[in-house]
Amino acid sequence: MTTAAFHLNAPDLTADDYIVLGLATCFVKDEGEVHEVAVVEPIPSAALEAIVKGIPTSYQTAIATTMGAVFVGETPQLPADFPVTAQFCDEFVDRAIAAARTYKVRPVAQGHIPVGSSRSDFAYSVERKRVLNSQRLVRTEDNVKQHEYTHKVL
Repeated sequence: MTTAAFHLNAPDLTADDYIVLGLATCFVKDEGEVHEVAVVEPIPSAALEAIVKGIPTSYQTAIATTMGAVFVGETPQLPADFPVTAQFCDEFVDRAIAAARTYKVRPVAQGHIPVGSSRSDFAYSVERKRVLNSQRLVRTEDNVKQHEYTHKVL
């Protein structure tokens, strides 16, 4: 077992710690059109348990591996099971560290996908599209009108 710290910001993790990576179908809006992209994301233990129970998800497949297999130094490496066109999610390193910690706290979740194997029998659905670069515009008309005495002590 490796005892050296895996990452400077995560002295509690080692290269042997368990992590699950999911291949998600997301979308990017560009000039009014929506384009599909494959995104590699770490899946925390609570999310994995919910997905295994059958909630709809944008994850096509998930693989269980170790932190040492995912990272060479502090650089993430794309798993061989995923397409080369897949891209890592934003803040991948921090999210991977956080996800790995969830499996240390709840090791029973590691039983859903053994290390070195993958699983793709999820309730895959893109009915609710995950648009990565969407922006919500808040306008003055969106404000709720209140009575003048709402914040007064009567």
